[in-house]
Amino acid sequence: MDDLNHVDAPPINLVLLGSTGSIGRQTLDVVRAMPERFNILGLAAGRNLDALESQAQEFGPRYVWAASADGARLARIARDSDASVTAMDEMAADPDGDVLVVGTAGRAGLEPTLTSLERGGAVALANKEVVVMAGQLVRDAVDRGGGQLRPVDSEHSAIWQCLWGEDGHEIRRILLTASGGALRHLPADELADVSPEQALDHPTWNMGDKITIDSATLMNKGMETIEAKWLFDVPYERVEIVQHAESIVHSLVEFGDGSVKAQLGYPDMKLPIQLALSYPQRLEPTVEPLDLASVGTLNFSRPDLDRYPCLKLAQQAGRAGGTYPAVMAAADEVAVEAFLERRIRFTEIADYVNQAMDAHRNTANPDIEAIDAADAWARGFTTGRIAAAV
Repeated sequence: MDDLNHVDAPPINLVLLGSTGSIGRQTLDVVRAMPERFNILGLAAGRNLDALESQAQEFGPRYVWAASADGARLARIARDSDASVTAMDEMAADPDGDVLVVGTAGRAGLEPTLTSLERGGAVALANKEVVVMAGQLVRDAVDRGGGQLRPVDSEHSAIWQCLWGEDGHEIRRILLTASGGALRHLPADELADVSPEQALDHPTWNMGDKITIDSATLMNKGMETIEAKWLFDVPYERVEIVQHAESIVHSLVEFGDGSVKAQLGYPDMKLPIQLALSYPQRLEPTVEPLDLASVGTLNFSRPDLDRYPCLKLAQQAGRAGGTYPAVMAAADEVAVEAFLERRIRFTEIADYVNQAMDAHRNTANPDIEAIDAADAWARGFTTGRIAAAV
């Protein structure tokens, strides 16, 4: 890909998992802006077949897939776009695929990620749960196959960029920035009565529902701490959270000599997506350049762990290791869905995650079967607890 900046360079073949979600739609925006540089090889969606049909007609992929139970319509979408209905793991295995973009939520992206890495492919990873649940398995896949992980989360993309050219230099600290979410200014005693609409009204980022709620609870930062350990091979105690409301500084790295590097930009996911697709090249910008003078003041503070119990729980799960992170992530997914459906209160998300972690019997050094079992157990346990309480 060294000749990527030349217009006559062959396009990069992308397999896009989660094509109808927030990351998927923004990935396709980048492709639309540079159609000569990228080609869509595969599209995998959830249940939004209307959006998948439109995407397949526009991009003409070789493969399509969806989690929808409407197999007849999916087959028709494939036929009309001259594609085949192909499972995500099989898409990831195609050697013609240059970059696998994992924009799914939850457990669904794990096998395709491992498959691509084990065949030496590049994975643009936007799915936190894959590394949170199975960080050691992901690292092992990289070691076995020589594949490449390219973080898409704005925070981990920032850390990744700060580490370019720093081989062999000690990482003293990683500083993950957190916006604080939609409820950061709400008094703590009012959090129990928060509606889904309030929690989804993020002041700086436009994201999917699950990650937006995790931003409001700061669960996302706890998960990102676990991600940072596996992505950058640093111990948990060297990863700190810094609250930064403006979302301009996306994260920082402090080195052994005390120097600190940061990556800055307006809160727009298309920038880290584009970089993950085109690495090691930086292509022409598709986002607004940063004007620091117009931004003015940047503010930083430490998060209150009493206000954000989900952050504390995620950090505990990361330190405990084994199957605890999988249980934490699965219980959180079930609890967030219940909150969005107005079956539990906002403050009860942490309560149900805590109950699952307390009841779980940990398995150290789990394989994928043990991770799947822990995930299934946590989903069943949390679903049952919520059902019994409502």
